[in-house]
Order: sequence, then C-alpha cells, then structure tokens
Amino acid sequence: MIVLTQTHERYYSTQLADVPRSRLLVQPYNHGTAPAIAHSLIRLYELDPEAVVAFFPSDHHFEDDEALAENIEMAFAQAETDPERVVLLGIAPEAPEESYGWIEPGAPIDGADSSRVFEVRRFWEKPSRKIASRLMRRGCLWNSFVMLGRVRAFLSIVHKALPALFSALESMRASTFPGLEDEALLDLYSSIPATNFSHQVLSVQPSALAVLRADALGWNDLGEPQRVVSVLAAATLPNLAPAC
Repeated sequence: MIVLTQTHERYYSTQLADVPRSRLLVQPYNHGTAPAIAHSLIRLYELDPEAVVAFFPSDHHFEDDEALAENIEMAFAQAETDPERVVLLGIAPEAPEESYGWIEPGAPIDGADSSRVFEVRRFWEKPSRKIASRLMRRGCLWNSFVMLGRVRAFLSIVHKALPALFSALESMRASTFPGLEDEALLDLYSSIPATNFSHQVLSVQPSALAVLRADALGWNDLGEPQRVVSVLAAATLPNLAPAC
C-alpha cells in the first residue's frame, strides 16, 4: 500500500499506473504522519487482521539493498516471535548527527537475534551535538522510522496514544459508502489536529517497542536538499573515469 496526498495525483497514470487504486491511500493533504499511518493500518487490518506489516518512508536512501533486506528479514522474524511489540530499525550512527531522532536501547530481547534486538529505553529527538556525541558513545542508534510488527500491535499503540484519532478513523470507515471515502477523509482531516507518529505514539510507549541494530547500510534521510546532493555525489564519483 502506498500512502499519498492529492498533490501526487499527476503520478497516478505514470509511475503508479501498474498499482491498483485499492492499494493507494490518498490523503486530501499532509496532516502529519499519525493520521496517514493509522488510516493505512485500519485498511490493512480489514484486508488481513493477522498480517505482519512494515512501513518504509519514501524519502530515505539505503546504499546496500542486500544488507537492508537481511535486516528486514530479521525484523520480520522478531515480529513473528514477539507479536505484542513493534520493531524499529535502528541505524548504527556514523556521526553525532543533530538533525536525526535517536533511540536509546535497553536490555536485550530474546528472539531472532538477542545480540542485536533490544528493548527501547527512550527516544531523543534532534539532540544538540554535545548530547548526540554522548548518545553515540553510549551505543544509541539513529531512528530510521522503518517499522515492522503485527497490524494488531500497531493498532494497539495507536489506540492507546491517540484514542480520539483512532475512533474517528474507525467511525469514518464504518459509516462511509464505497466511492465516498475521499470526501469523508477531507471532512475528517478538517476536524482533527495534525499529529506526529514518532513524537505522539512511539515516544510515549517505549515499552511496546523493540529496536533492531543495523550496521553498514549506508542509510540517509533525504529530507534536506544537501543530503540528496551528497548521496548523488557519492553514487557518481566512483564511476568517474580517471583524468588523463
């Protein structure tokens, strides 16, 4: 399932032409990550209430696809054996980055690989460089916002953290006739506050989470133009022919 906003409509007949419309969740506009994720979870639950699902932000880059796939497989295995938790992919930091969120791991968790899967002690959102350096020395991880778990586990943490949003989305889905979802969603978005999934759901429920430590994936959040430029430069420079 691909979560979009109506501003992406021009891509429906080009890049997304082969994707069934039932697999596109179109928001009237960006209203924070929590409504988008919660709505997609409810849709996924309707398709399969026993599903194990994963969320992948569209603006993140991984240099090593094979290593990423291996880590995702491990996270899925952990989610299968620990159905009550949501598993986050934590990136081993390369620098005391101030503009990323950080995850402080707790005790190891039994499961697929207890040497790499930990409880979550707390989140640190965009710390100062001094604090980020301290977090790095303590073994804290960058929060990639890649998440995996049973759809029931996701819905549980949404319901506990944002009960009003959860109830509003459930009510909308139950009372909306087929073909009228776009109008119903616009009405809903105009009546609820914008909410952030990381800050208002994950950060307040660390005991419901686990973090898998991932090393050497070449991860980069492309949310800022200079990061896009740096990734493109790194991908291009090795292919340049030597000067003669």
